[in-house]
Amino acid sequence: MYDKLKIINLGEYKPLRDIVFETLKEAILKGKLEPRERLMEIQLAEQLGVSRTPVREAIRKLELEGLVIMEPRKGAYVSDISYADIIDTLEVREALETFAVKLAIEKDGAERIGELENLNKEFEKAYKEEDVQKMVKFDTEIHNLIVELSGNKKLISFMDALNEIMQRFRLIYFNETYNPEVIIREHNEVFEAIKTGDKERAIQGMTSHLSTLKDDIKGVFKKN
Repeated sequence: MYDKLKIINLGEYKPLRDIVFETLKEAILKGKLEPRERLMEIQLAEQLGVSRTPVREAIRKLELEGLVIMEPRKGAYVSDISYADIIDTLEVREALETFAVKLAIEKDGAERIGELENLNKEFEKAYKEEDVQKMVKFDTEIHNLIVELSGNKKLISFMDALNEIMQRFRLIYFNETYNPEVIIREHNEVFEAIKTGDKERAIQGMTSHLSTLKDDIKGVFKKN
């Protein structure tokens, strides 16, 4: 049931409850613990090589972060990610990332276009190897770097806050429906606009890219 979880390294210099919390949180964000999967304290404690107390404390903390649902007589289970959650997040991303590409051009982000292009090549390689975890990793790094090029610390902070739900979204998206050729082409369209200093084209490119994601994810939820 929890065979994807590894025994915790008790030598880490952190409170045990924090180590268990981080381990379970990472497992949820990476899809090792799936939406609606029951979290059984005894089995989790045995799998992680700890007592039930830090597991119980970790589950309560995960509930506060919205990653776990606890119900009377039913126990704890991994929270689902709803269509509304994803659409709300993509709408916020559109506002942040279209502003980010504008600022990136104003602040000479073109100097780091090579980094973006290399990440896109790594994304394409991961797609050809059917490595979903790496696809998630490189897609995340591409969008984070675009926001970083804005040079706006608040914008970067807001984007960081969205990354957890986006990681869960990307796992659904890359596992169930996506057109990698379109994603790669749309990424390159945004890069080219930043390189040439064309703000309008960059904003339109990012808007179009995120609209593609919204349309595709709508298909996933209709199918399910």
